[in-house]
Amino acid sequence: MQKEEKTMMKAIALCFKPYLKPEEAYIYTNLERTRFQKKCEEFGIHKNAAGYFKRDDLDDMMSGKPSRILEAANKIRL
Repeated sequence: MQKEEKTMMKAIALCFKPYLKPEEAYIYTNLERTRFQKKCEEFGIHKNAAGYFKRDDLDDMMSGKPSRILEAANKIRL
């Protein structure tokens, strides 16, 4: 992938698309494939049936909030 192509994909990913392809999601989150997969697993984020990631879920993941899975586990313990 050339630098120009990567820049173009980043510009498209940062637009108003509600769903992102995996390659766009890597660019949007600024994570490489393995780190992205680990974060998604931690936050319980999965691709939909069409193979896209929901942008709102990625925003929650990158905001620094605790994962929904950890929050649910803490509520059960109380």
